[in-house]
Amino acid sequence: MSIAAERIERLQELAREAVREGHEERSREYVRRARRIAERNRLELPREFVRFTCDRCDVSLVPGANARVRLQDGHVVITCDCGEHHRYPYR
Repeated sequence: MSIAAERIERLQELAREAVREGHEERSREYVRRARRIAERNRLELPREFVRFTCDRCDVSLVPGANARVRLQDGHVVITCDCGEHHRYPYR
């Protein structure tokens, strides 16, 4: 694993912890920094990172803290506090 990939993983952990502690602005900074590192190093972000970050407000999504998770017709629907929806199929 490259240094950049390890750093992205660590920033993801820090972003989740920041949300749990109530520091959403700090979480946004971590998510933005991780995305920037991925762009610079031409890396694809991990699936878990993409699915649990909001594209609109750049915050890490933690179910129960700032996100709602529901199952609908073969899809997982994750709703951020800002109102953004993410839908992912499941089997």
